[in-house]
Amino acid sequence: QVQLVESGGGLAQAGGSLRLSCKVSGNIFSINVMGWYRQAPEKQREMVATITPGGSASYADSMKDRFSISRDSAKNTVYLQMDSLKPEDTAVYYCNAGKIPGIPQPDDYWGQGTQVTVSS
Repeated sequence: QVQLVESGGGLAQAGGSLRLSCKVSGNIFSINVMGWYRQAPEKQREMVATITPGGSASYADSMKDRFSISRDSAKNTVYLQMDSLKPEDTAVYYCNAGKIPGIPQPDDYWGQGTQVTVSS
């Protein structure tokens, strides 16, 4: 089992920044890739960014110039730095521990989600 606990969401103004954190515990050796996904109201969940144990990162095209994913292996924590925020970034952001970058699987692990709200 893997447990994921997110933090760092909240309210930001357009153009501002937020940093999300995801603390990982449990059987971390079963994890192939960590990632962040988001779901806005009445929209499907979408990938934001993923990162492999080796540090290889992937991003959704609309976010790759503004968001940055990183990991601190010593702290078992994954971060998502979000800059130049836009109102359309408003969503619940979920931390994911899975097997295939960008393709959630039924047995992936998910955090509880953290709300990010960007005001114009």
